[in-house]
Amino acid sequence: MAVKETGITYEAVMRDLVAQNFAPVYLLMGDEPYFIDKISAYIEEHALQPEEKDFNQVVAFGSDITAPQVVDLAREFPLMASRRVVIIKEAQGMKSGDGLEKYLAAPVSSTVLVLCYKGGKADRGVVAKAKAKGVVFESKKKRDYELPAFVEGYVKMQKAVIDHKAAAMIADHVGSDLARLTSEVDKVLISLPEDNRQITPEVVEEQIGISKDFNIFELKNAVVAKDVFKANQIMNYFDNNPKAGSLYAVVPLLFNYFQNLMIAFYAPERTNENSVASFLGLKSPWAAKEYISGMRNYNAMKVMQIIHMIKSVDARSKGLGNVSATASDLAKELLFFIMH
Repeated sequence: MAVKETGITYEAVMRDLVAQNFAPVYLLMGDEPYFIDKISAYIEEHALQPEEKDFNQVVAFGSDITAPQVVDLAREFPLMASRRVVIIKEAQGMKSGDGLEKYLAAPVSSTVLVLCYKGGKADRGVVAKAKAKGVVFESKKKRDYELPAFVEGYVKMQKAVIDHKAAAMIADHVGSDLARLTSEVDKVLISLPEDNRQITPEVVEEQIGISKDFNIFELKNAVVAKDVFKANQIMNYFDNNPKAGSLYAVVPLLFNYFQNLMIAFYAPERTNENSVASFLGLKSPWAAKEYISGMRNYNAMKVMQIIHMIKSVDARSKGLGNVSATASDLAKELLFFIMH
């Protein structure tokens, strides 16, 4: 679940917060609201004792406050508490005004000021001043191929384990909405007995209703193995169960795979798992197995043609040069081209 942002990770920020090591300034920004919400919520909940919050904690929205007002709130000293907390949510909507950069250059040490800029970045001057005296965290959207690892990391934090296939099933089913993704994982975690905190594909199938045998993860495996029968079987299942898989889920999954497969052909040792994993920047040699298998079943020229075909199908699925073909028609056309 590691998130590398502007020199600091989500995990590093949370470790300091749990240890009660609070910085005077937190500038949280970026396109992924999940991590911003998690950090600000933890500070709001744990920086002060419950009895200290009435007089020492202010939570406001940027649209309701100006920068000078924020500075005034931050400059106040705590009352019968060790610190004061000022949290500005949706800070991108804050009315401009003088003083914020000046305050960030010399923040009050007894105040924890949290500025949450969702959907983008703060002004360069604000970022520079905040970084010098506090914590600047940029939260970026997860890419589709990163989601299974995120699920695995989240489950580990909940003191449970999940195998890679089960993580991929959940990620493929839910998509990149991390709040919804963790909510679905939480539902599965609640169902686990205390003496067996392990999430398997069977558990996912039972609790979420995703078929462990007929999903886009298994379709990709069939394509990698060039198992024509299995791939067509899964595609037919999708036709009868549209929620199980669609062209719009299949296209990015296959594009990411074949794009990486094309790169793998340039690895120094194409049959060595460690070499391929290192060359592709994969987290473990285990993840390189599907690329080594793919290089056995597809040559580089075919992979280039497949990538071109995926792009063509993607464009046609969006209405470019397509008059009558349905998403199902395009999916079957793409699968036939790949497998033959």
